Amino acid sequence: MEQEVIYRIALSRLKGINKALAQHIHETVESLETFFELPESQLQKITGIKGRILHEDNRQTALQEARKEMEFIRKGNIEPLYFTEPNYPQRLLDCIDAPPLLYYRGNADLNSSKIISIVGTRRATEYGKDFCETLIRDLSEYFPQLVIVSGLAYGIDICAHRCALRHGLNTIAVLAHGLDHIYPANHRMHPAFFVARNRIVAGLADAVIIVESREKGGALITAGIAESYHRDVFALPGSIQSESSTGCNHLIRRNRAALITSADDLVEAMCWNAPRKQAVQRSLFPELTDEEQVVTNYLTQKGEGQINHMTIDLNQPLSQLLSILVELEFKGVVKALPGGIYKL
Repeated sequence: MEQEVIYRIALSRLKGINKALAQHIHETVESLETFFELPESQLQKITGIKGRILHEDNRQTALQEARKEMEFIRKGNIEPLYFTEPNYPQRLLDCIDAPPLLYYRGNADLNSSKIISIVGTRRATEYGKDFCETLIRDLSEYFPQLVIVSGLAYGIDICAHRCALRHGLNTIAVLAHGLDHIYPANHRMHPAFFVARNRIVAGLADAVIIVESREKGGALITAGIAESYHRDVFALPGSIQSESSTGCNHLIRRNRAALITSADDLVEAMCWNAPRKQAVQRSLFPELTDEEQVVTNYLTQKGEGQINHMTIDLNQPLSQLLSILVELEFKGVVKALPGGIYKL
């Protein structure tokens, strides 16, 4: 089995190889061992492939590098995920340019039922970081098995990873290099691997959320790739005076991303069956009167209520309802918001 893994690593190291081409090789060649042993001329006839990818020196060099790589991943407890295996991220299989092999270390489920990618600028503002915190906190209450993917860069990426861990969610960092080190100083990455990383970030997830982005940046590249993969793309709107929101506003204006302001926006757009938030229990507020409990139950079910609509829905006079709401606010059960809006 180890030799087969070496062949898989070697195939993945050939320049220009991707999942689609690797699939074609598997379908036309008897085995990977045969692929690395046959002369170039025979392989051309069998596969119909022409070019340097079949050159014998390239294949032999890839094999030598793969043997060294095998030793490293064994010592580092790294798992090679090959595209023909069930533990390979199944969402990536839908992407024609997916890598045939990934190197993975950790215990997060790459095929979890719900996965989202959150990316953004390295120069994140408090506005972006606060939204990231609130979004992940609320989503964790709905979906404890949700997995958060990002790119382990400074700013929004790191904020997403930390928030996920803080709220008990698994998080996956897609690195633009090998697993032998973490990003260099200030989390800079090698430009040659930038797009490759973004492809994986986009392909792993059901949806990609751009929290903050300048007019040009890696987050916008990820959004474009996600769009090409037919993934749902969301962007956080921001002030027209904020440079950190220029890219997000552009995506929304061009209808290339849906506007997102809360976890509920995402849940509704994705048609995810979110469990209802647990009703406020009477035992938690033993001091509530029957009338106060009726209003509390209403707000629990609706999420929030506007005073004029509540008088109709609850069939209560405005003066009586206002009195109840003031008392609930005094007890710390409800909050009053602008526009006559009340919520728990």
